[in-house]
Amino acid sequence: MGSDTPTAPRAFFGRRKGHALKPRQAALFDELLPRLALDLGKPAPADLRALFTQTVGDLRLEIGFGGAEHLVAQALAHPNTEFIGTDAFVNAIAKALVAIDAHKLANIRLHFGDASELIDWLPDACLTRIDLLYPDPWPKRRHWKRRFVQDESLKRLARILEPGGEFRFATDIPGYAEYVLTRVLRSPDFIWTAECANDWRKPWVGFSRTRYEAKAIREGRTPAYFIFRRS
Repeated sequence: MGSDTPTAPRAFFGRRKGHALKPRQAALFDELLPRLALDLGKPAPADLRALFTQTVGDLRLEIGFGGAEHLVAQALAHPNTEFIGTDAFVNAIAKALVAIDAHKLANIRLHFGDASELIDWLPDACLTRIDLLYPDPWPKRRHWKRRFVQDESLKRLARILEPGGEFRFATDIPGYAEYVLTRVLRSPDFIWTAECANDWRKPWVGFSRTRYEAKAIREGRTPAYFIFRRS
């Protein structure tokens, strides 16, 4: 999926499916996902809170939520905040559905597909925060064009963030951290909020650790955590 032609949106993900779904996961794809999935075939409402049962609170987006540990933990910790999670991986969506059903969460909506499609669908200045945690670093230089953070994608993220909103990014790959910082620091739309080394060496307050992060630490990789504010 995806094309590098100028007229087609670029897909920033890799494979779409891994292990076969368990019966409960498959059932939730049929029963629960239709109630939570955003319909990008229709125009987005001017106020995205109309997609939820409550009409107050912040609205956050998590891009590529993987095992959904962070997304679900945040939704549990902030019941008056609405969350949109997007992932193109079948098994990621399945894990999210199981957790949402188990906790009876009403403040999460999902997009099963390329985050680029969702970003283009969202209205201006609709989000208070965007989280991008441990995205695929595409380590080979010839694949860097597939990295999610690009000069152009930062412009698109800035469009959907309200002034003062935050783009939060975490990675355990030093080269990717440097790559992202280079692009954010030259962007006119974002300000790096760090004032000392611990501001990026330690997780921000309220961060929910994931299985991927635990694995990275076990294998000797040191995560870095960045908060960029929409100017």
